[in-house]
Amino acid sequence: MIVKPHAKINIGLIITNKRPDGFHNIETVFFPVPIFDTLTIEPSEKKLVFVCDGIELPDADPQNNLCCKAFHLLDADFDLPPTCVRLHKAIPVGAGLGGGSSDAAYTLQALNDLYKLQITKEKLAHYASRLGSDCAFFLQKSPSFATGRGDVLEPINLSLAGYYVLIVKPQVFISTAEAYSSVKPRKTLRHLPDLLKAPICDWRETIFNDFEETIFSKFPKTGQIKEQLYDFGAVYASLSGSGASVYGIFKENPDKIAEQFRECFTFCFKCG
Repeated sequence: MIVKPHAKINIGLIITNKRPDGFHNIETVFFPVPIFDTLTIEPSEKKLVFVCDGIELPDADPQNNLCCKAFHLLDADFDLPPTCVRLHKAIPVGAGLGGGSSDAAYTLQALNDLYKLQITKEKLAHYASRLGSDCAFFLQKSPSFATGRGDVLEPINLSLAGYYVLIVKPQVFISTAEAYSSVKPRKTLRHLPDLLKAPICDWRETIFNDFEETIFSKFPKTGQIKEQLYDFGAVYASLSGSGASVYGIFKENPDKIAEQFRECFTFCFKCG
């Protein structure tokens, strides 16, 4: 079985408070992005074989990979057959694009389908949330307003149809744990979905990513990219997640603009 885990960007990210369990409560909108990893899951002779190629992972230990953790999570309840998981990485890592979480969610879904486990969508989302705060989103495949740790999801009617999105990821790796260690929670007076109802050209003054202050200070290149995107005509630009990716929303095709970021990973797509 072959599946294609997709990436995401965050439109707005408010860190409201730290929880007793050590996590943070947030408000954000997850928006799906057509950058894809490739997962091949098939029967094997050994209990679990994990093979990864493409973009190099910072941690090469298979037992720390979320695909393997997803397998073990289901194996504990269903005694899965021996399985080979092959992952081709194309979504940049340490980028705030959710690639690892997406891989985990799609592994759960593929195992459920391949071995006919008959796990309900609700139960599958519960498994996903045990693997990562944003994992359950990748079972949705449509824009979602997320609260809690990022695991409480509501559908949101948000369309960027006709706009282009340019994602720029510099040669910087930012771990989520590192980003959260120095972030400052804040109270918000307005509900993020309400702010998103305004024209996109107004978002620059009202919709923010709370990681930007510390991430731009530690990694100045990320802040520079945001300013460049605005200089090149973006109607809105923001850090995605905890970085290091920065994206801009454009009215016109920014393909030529992408050429200005030759040392970075870039990806451009038109929203449908």
